Amino acid sequence: MRAIGVTEYGGPEVLRELDVPAETLGAGQVRVRVGKATVNPTDTGVRSGMRARGDRAEGVGDVPGMEVAGTVTEVGDGVTDLAVGDAVMAIVVPAGAHGAYRDEIVLPVGSVVAAPTGVTEAEAATLPMNGLTARLALDLLDLAPGDVVAVTGAAGALGGYVIQLAKADGLRVVADAADKDVELVRGLGADVVVPRGAQVVEAIRDAFPDGVDGLVDASVQQAEVVPAVKDGGAMATVRGWDGEGETRVRVLPVFVREVAERRDLLDRLRQQVEEGVLTLRVADVVPATRAAEAHRRLEAGGVRGRLVLDFS
Repeated sequence: MRAIGVTEYGGPEVLRELDVPAETLGAGQVRVRVGKATVNPTDTGVRSGMRARGDRAEGVGDVPGMEVAGTVTEVGDGVTDLAVGDAVMAIVVPAGAHGAYRDEIVLPVGSVVAAPTGVTEAEAATLPMNGLTARLALDLLDLAPGDVVAVTGAAGALGGYVIQLAKADGLRVVADAADKDVELVRGLGADVVVPRGAQVVEAIRDAFPDGVDGLVDASVQQAEVVPAVKDGGAMATVRGWDGEGETRVRVLPVFVREVAERRDLLDRLRQQVEEGVLTLRVADVVPATRAAEAHRRLEAGGVRGRLVLDFS
């Protein structure tokens, strides 16, 4: 079974084709022929060793990747609402060779749903992990309709989903953007757009002097943006940052693996794509054998939408 991964950690150049064993199929599981897999910041952490497994044996590969789109090739006992030949999308919790960058993968049925109708396979691949992360972040904030949520990194894949889901929840959204991304972020639905960068807190406070009710920190600015949140407000973070003792604001780390088998949430995201609530953005599709190039582009910054690897 072909996969793209690493046997040693380092820069994009360490990515290579690996021969990994096919996974066995059990009850309640689905085998998916991977057509497309996205490239996310988490993947670069697996590749570089920042997210290394402590038990990895020498010479045994790690395979990155957290979301795929493809076709069902086999279903296990107890799976009744997916069938061979169905076009699907899925979230992957990577562990060793079990990552999305492979020709075929076995997943719990709770992580797999039908792909949205009317979209490409590459577009469908961009939704599961990023969409669930955005949904979980907003659910943790638990804001009421009419409340104000700030979004950093708003032009990115995660930030864009947060904006659109927040608007669907009835929230007011203030989002940051570089000059070149202002129209993009407005088009995603932000009510107020402020300049990104060192002055983002000041700009948010200018618009909302008491601070915002909640903030989703998709740009990983962490402590720098806490002052944008009002006293007693909440901030959802990625990369596990827990506030380091912050008491004025509730800091809520988002771990998407906690909802990786919440099929109801994933299927609702599918419906919201079909309803026109969510916009799927693909920056580029490249052959899986050029994964190193995709990693270099992502780490260089400025990518809008998701880079997608083609395994078809």
